[in-house]
Amino acid sequence: MPDIATVSIARPLNEVSEEIGKSFEEYGFAVIRDHGIPADLIARAEELSKAFFALPDDVKRAYFIAGGGGARGYTPFGTERAKDAEVHDLKEFWHIGRSLPEGHPLAEYMPPNIWPTEIAHFRETFEALYAAFEKAGARVLEAIALHLGLPREWFAATVEDGNSVMRLLHYPPLTGADAEGAIRAAAHGDINTITLLLGAEEAGLQLLTKEGEWKAIAVPEGALVINIGDMLDRLTNGKLRSTTHRVVNPHGEAAYRSRFSMPFFLHFRPDFTIETLESCIDPTAPEDHPAPISSHEFLLQRLREINLA
Repeated sequence: MPDIATVSIARPLNEVSEEIGKSFEEYGFAVIRDHGIPADLIARAEELSKAFFALPDDVKRAYFIAGGGGARGYTPFGTERAKDAEVHDLKEFWHIGRSLPEGHPLAEYMPPNIWPTEIAHFRETFEALYAAFEKAGARVLEAIALHLGLPREWFAATVEDGNSVMRLLHYPPLTGADAEGAIRAAAHGDINTITLLLGAEEAGLQLLTKEGEWKAIAVPEGALVINIGDMLDRLTNGKLRSTTHRVVNPHGEAAYRSRFSMPFFLHFRPDFTIETLESCIDPTAPEDHPAPISSHEFLLQRLREINLA
């Protein structure tokens, strides 16, 4: 069985789409090099993220939006819970979404961003990173379209002005005898279309294989980890897998350090209907696929399950 693909997307996509697609079918994950997000922008963003989380607790909590479902601003340590998990995850995070112009028809689905005034250059840095993530994500979706036998640009209209969210994530350092190997983020699947993750070089990210075993994901410095979300799994009737994954604390000294990462949850447009692709329906079982649902309705359904709505 081939391992999780590690692929340069600077190469022509028709040369790499099969390798990426097969990795998504088997594992739901692939690792992407040469993704085009500038290294200096990533370094600046990481610095500002660390600066924000180092602020006093009461300053951070001033950016918590009660009743906002965590869609924008700050979500305190121990709020989010994986679906069906008994305990809350050991993390705090900040969410940045799409900035829509006044009067945009999709504005009802996407609240305006808020920005911490305590950190200089926060807004321009993360708006630039958001745009760079979108560009990299669009290229991955082109590779997926080719793998599925669709026109290369097929996904462009489905994600245009999508409800994508960038998360700055901090797992505070753990203490005590149980820190090594502790679960920092419980086993879960992602809700969205695809997730692009920066900052997974530190050991700890694991996926659940079809055989029911936890498999560590090795990530070269500066690479992006991409995984399939539930929306794309639904669109492809499970051909591309939304895989359960978790974050486990490493062993040794790293167990007692903070962990930072930046996932970008790329979403379909809120008004896009997730309807199984014809090519992913088994002709011998034509009824065996999920019912169509709008991506917004699907999102709300899932947010309720994880304590964010």
